[in-house]
Amino acid sequence: MHDLHEMTHPYTPGAQAGPDSLLLVWDAPNLDMGLGAILGGRPTAAYRPRFDAIGRWLIARAEETGTHIGERVEPEATVFTNIAAQGADVVRPWVEALRNVGFAVFAKPKSDEDSDVDKDMLAHITRRRDEGVLRGLVVASADGQNFMPMIESLVGDGVPVTVIGFHEHASWAVSNPDITFVDLEDIPGVFREPLPRINLDQLPEEGAWLQPFRPLSALLNSSRSHTQS
Repeated sequence: MHDLHEMTHPYTPGAQAGPDSLLLVWDAPNLDMGLGAILGGRPTAAYRPRFDAIGRWLIARAEETGTHIGERVEPEATVFTNIAAQGADVVRPWVEALRNVGFAVFAKPKSDEDSDVDKDMLAHITRRRDEGVLRGLVVASADGQNFMPMIESLVGDGVPVTVIGFHEHASWAVSNPDITFVDLEDIPGVFREPLPRINLDQLPEEGAWLQPFRPLSALLNSSRSHTQS
């Protein structure tokens, strides 16, 4: 089995194409929002995903993919994240821990809505596809609006696509027969404690609170963005 430190390709313009790969693109802002909605607040250490467990899962999937197509397939993983102003010191230990496990990190300053990493994730996937090395894609996100056109294109080309996330927030992937959906909590060892999830089909008699996915103030930023455009 491969070492976790062999998981990354350099995300550098002009770099030579690497080996055939199963590419994981991790949408950190989106998954953080989804996890916060499930927990009703910021996650504690017990509820932060363990990226070493995600890495081992990806390695196993890459080996399965290679066996299926009769070629050696390497796992490649990149976490895409925004860094808020004055937030570098808080995020730095997390970024260094990711890199130590074997994940590449693409970090971008968060200044406004247009500084999201959505386009950067799609650009990275496109680059690997254009290099001819993409043998499978794993998208860790619930953002179907951003990823679905790319996924449909890859599926049409015969590239298998897996979406990992939370089933509460990714019905577009769960219900799509062309996509393999894996709930993040079903990956062995990702969470130290079971998530306190609420199933609308099995609500407790006393009822349950479902927290908003984003603050109402986000509507003001969205309104300003539309006005400026």
